[in-house]
Amino acid sequence: MLDKRKKILLIGIYIIFAALIARMSYFQLFQSKELSKAASSQKFTDVVIEKARGDILDRNGISFTGRGTETSVVIKTLMLRGMDSDIDRLSSILGVNSAKLRREIGIKKEPIILEINERQRRELVDSKLNGISVVHARKRYDDNSLAKHIIGYINRSEQVGTAGIERSYEKVLNSGTNKVIGVITDATYNPLYGLGYRIMDNVQSKKLNVKLTLDYHIQKIVEDVMEKNNVSGAVVVEDVNTGDIVAIASKPDFDQNRVDEYLDSPDKELFNKAVASYNVGSIFKIIDSACALETNQDVDDRYFCKGYIEIGDTIIKCGSYNSGGHGEVDFTRAFALSCNPYFIDLGIRMGPRSIIDMAKKLGFGEVTGIKEQGIDESGGSLPDIGSRVFTYGDTANMSIGQGEVLATPLQVADLVATVANGGIKNKINIVDSIVDENGNKVSSIKKQEGRRVMSKETSDFLRSMMEEVVDAGTGTRASLEEYGGSGGKTGSAETGLSAGNGNVVQAWFAGYFPRMNPKYSIAVFVENGRAGNKTAAPVFEEIAGEIMKKGY
Repeated sequence: MLDKRKKILLIGIYIIFAALIARMSYFQLFQSKELSKAASSQKFTDVVIEKARGDILDRNGISFTGRGTETSVVIKTLMLRGMDSDIDRLSSILGVNSAKLRREIGIKKEPIILEINERQRRELVDSKLNGISVVHARKRYDDNSLAKHIIGYINRSEQVGTAGIERSYEKVLNSGTNKVIGVITDATYNPLYGLGYRIMDNVQSKKLNVKLTLDYHIQKIVEDVMEKNNVSGAVVVEDVNTGDIVAIASKPDFDQNRVDEYLDSPDKELFNKAVASYNVGSIFKIIDSACALETNQDVDDRYFCKGYIEIGDTIIKCGSYNSGGHGEVDFTRAFALSCNPYFIDLGIRMGPRSIIDMAKKLGFGEVTGIKEQGIDESGGSLPDIGSRVFTYGDTANMSIGQGEVLATPLQVADLVATVANGGIKNKINIVDSIVDENGNKVSSIKKQEGRRVMSKETSDFLRSMMEEVVDAGTGTRASLEEYGGSGGKTGSAETGLSAGNGNVVQAWFAGYFPRMNPKYSIAVFVENGRAGNKTAAPVFEEIAGEIMKKGY
């Protein structure tokens, strides 16, 4: 009995397989053209929901991009055609013209995507309208984005990098597969039942990220302090031992999602002041002093400052002019008090060529090299001694950082870093490497190079002078006493320009911290800040204090 049942079961299975084979043969022999025609008539029309773009990371892997989210409504045009009441309701919620939306729905085959706010999202969900979906995607930039002049921005319509790292590393960042929403239709653009609209995201697609030397937390400290103090200018923070730029900011800045609004702005928000050239004023006395020590000038002599110095028929005033001068000063005291007559006299004794040579060794008059890593920069300028007769007046101007002497905040931060680390000029880096989604290094960008440009003895002497500046000189508002102290130099630079009721005077403070085993240098530049000790030095102290307090 059991054998009979097994035979019946086997016969049944055989009949089913025979029928399937016969059916498949029929389609292969007689219906293949029709099936092929049906398949080829299917169409897929799509639109990008989220651009598969690599991120720009800080040195610890924290992302500067894609930190926010945006919500959009997907309007499925083929499903809404002819549904006028639904389109009117949708238009009302979105705040768009109903007739215009109806026309777009009638014309477009691909879905329409519109960004919406939270109120609109709630109303759309509650409306239960057919033919729409609410989707979420990462937002490339948001209101809290940092380092905007370095990150740059993408063209919203073409989704390609237009400025900064976004532009320079476009091919690297634009390497993934986009997340899209599309619709599968027949030849007459009717959605196919069971297929229709669908979101497609290739999870196997691998993105590449650009890793910077910037530190997200230090960058945030810098920008928060600048905004709190309403600083129009720039700040650069450099690791003195590696040459890595850990923070760089220019204010005012801009909204990366609305760049077009700033193209003709008189405030020049798109302009990166951190890599632009400015008169440096008394910051240049660091270079004068380095030159004097490296060329074995006699710096033991004392000098009597009467508040001014005469160069031919020209009188150049000291900051102490109104109080009758500094009186008798030595090298260290003259530096601490930023005595113009002393350094003009010293500069004339040394001669312009030796000063310019020292300035070039310390990176003035040439680019730092970050353009190779994707950031445009100015190289500043120094007088061309070979192009004309160099007068005492020319030397006097150069010795106090006026006239043709221009430098960027980036160059100034690096100058101080070289002094702070013992006299080694490191290669400046702002991009570390290209990494995959797991943080594994794909290729290295950072260059680790360093050369000695001054002796350790000169560096130590300069540090003692810069520490005197904050202890008992022009930089007392940057002492950083609670966090290991600092050394620095103030600067106030005449520009020859006028604004409001007076001349434009740029303010500087550049320093390092802590005193023992310095870690960072900071250059603070305040546009028309007038006095470095009053406007730039407090910004330095607040930034440095926050970095030390938080252990970065």
